[in-house]
Amino acid sequence: MCRSDEVSACRHLSMLFGAYPGLVRYAEGGGVDARGRARREEVRMQAADLFEQGVPADQVAARLRVSAKSAYAWKKVWRARGRAGLRSKGPSGSPCRLDPARLDRLQAALDAGPAEYGWVEDQRWTLARVAALIGRLFHLRYTERGVSYLLHRIGWSPQVPVHRAVERDEKAIIVWRQETWSRVR
Repeated sequence: MCRSDEVSACRHLSMLFGAYPGLVRYAEGGGVDARGRARREEVRMQAADLFEQGVPADQVAARLRVSAKSAYAWKKVWRARGRAGLRSKGPSGSPCRLDPARLDRLQAALDAGPAEYGWVEDQRWTLARVAALIGRLFHLRYTERGVSYLLHRIGWSPQVPVHRAVERDEKAIIVWRQETWSRVR
């Protein structure tokens, strides 16, 4: 695992969301952040405006570029509870079991690297290692999938690791490239 803000070649799941441009406004499923929830709520409020004007649900779907199923569901909620029923209910899923102070402590532990916690054979964080680390630090058990969600929440993303020796000497490599490699070429 590596920090998504530190690796420019990071590929995020958001690439999947652009798979069908122009057909629907947003992808099926997937968690969204507060900004995404606000955008989706804005679309539902636009739908409420159109329902109040008497626009049929299928036309609302076409105008707002959402599925007809969503538009019909929104109309049903709008009839039962009005605009308030279409407001965002906040993030879905279970709340994080680690408070902000523990998340900061986990972040610091991850930044220190696996060798700091006994994994010296390579310098990679795996989901199993992070789950074990969380168990050691906080006496909590997380599944690997739960660890994946947690890491994504704090800005880490899965990466294909670059296999480099811990003993790697960057200065010696630069000197070799400048002197030896230039003669060999």
